[in-house]
Amino acid sequence: MTRLFDLSDHPRLFAVGLGEDFPKSLVKGLLSRFVGQSPEALARVEILVNTRRMQRRLKDLLSNGPARLLPRIRLLTELADDPRTGGLPPVAPPVRRRLILSELVVKLLDTEPGLAPRSSVFDLSDSLARVLDEMQGEGVSLDDLDTIREEGLSQHWQKSLRFLRLIGQYLDTLDTGLDPEARQRLAVAGLGALWGQNPPQHPILLAGSTGSRGTTAELMQLVAGLPQGAVILPGVDLQMPDAVWEQLDTPRTGEDHPQYRFASLMRRIGISRSNLKHWTDPAPANPARNRMISLAMRPAPVTDQWLTEGPQLQDLDVATGSMTLIEAQDSRTEALAIALRLRQAVE
Repeated sequence: MTRLFDLSDHPRLFAVGLGEDFPKSLVKGLLSRFVGQSPEALARVEILVNTRRMQRRLKDLLSNGPARLLPRIRLLTELADDPRTGGLPPVAPPVRRRLILSELVVKLLDTEPGLAPRSSVFDLSDSLARVLDEMQGEGVSLDDLDTIREEGLSQHWQKSLRFLRLIGQYLDTLDTGLDPEARQRLAVAGLGALWGQNPPQHPILLAGSTGSRGTTAELMQLVAGLPQGAVILPGVDLQMPDAVWEQLDTPRTGEDHPQYRFASLMRRIGISRSNLKHWTDPAPANPARNRMISLAMRPAPVTDQWLTEGPQLQDLDVATGSMTLIEAQDSRTEALAIALRLRQAVE
């Protein structure tokens, strides 16, 4: 049996810090744990990632250097097609679903003509599909809408709520198949039941996800608790003080912070920040910039800490050396500039 970790009473969560090349760090930490093991040991490892880009990059990195047997690198979305999940129904055709929702939107506009122009039917149906998709990913059914009290809601929200309830009644009468998120959630539930009776003994790593979707967070919780399972988180601010980290505990004060998802996931899994370990030796590209960004992104209750801690920052010339100031004329130009620079960075 391939053993990657020592036995532990705690779920295993590892972190790769800000400014680090996550795929490189993942491969470095993985290979360092197999030094001295038999050649076939690495082939028994299963790695779950959330994008094909990550899958390709990991395969390229592992293929470089000496010849070796590679681990199995799978996409999270492939779990729904795994025979171990019990053979789930196929995904509903997206075109058929869009047409059904469009018919509902047309009927809504017939009764509420002031809600939106007729030309926005398909845009509204696509938005509605995203809402339903997110609800299924978070495990919220349309029946749960009946628990919402309309008192105190604006007229707009009351109309939206009534419309969603009507949609639930109508969709229940149609055989539209499963949506991707609903199918993925059933797959995770099937794996949870299977692993609860017969947990896999080979190493399973879930890497690169932040747990922003409820279904993925549930899977991360399952993997972290396996005998040889672990979750590796990307871009964790390891320099944030503990007192500030605790400010991320509630949605009201911390939900808009980039690190909130990690704090929420750790709270869900039931471990403290002290149990979060480095996956490999930290190697940030610009530690000075990390310190500056960490301070600049403090959550709302302690945003003013830059007034006292800012003058103590060192190496600001290094932190800002390759930065460019863009003064945009409006928010649209600003968003376009950010998108272009992000694309340039990826390429």
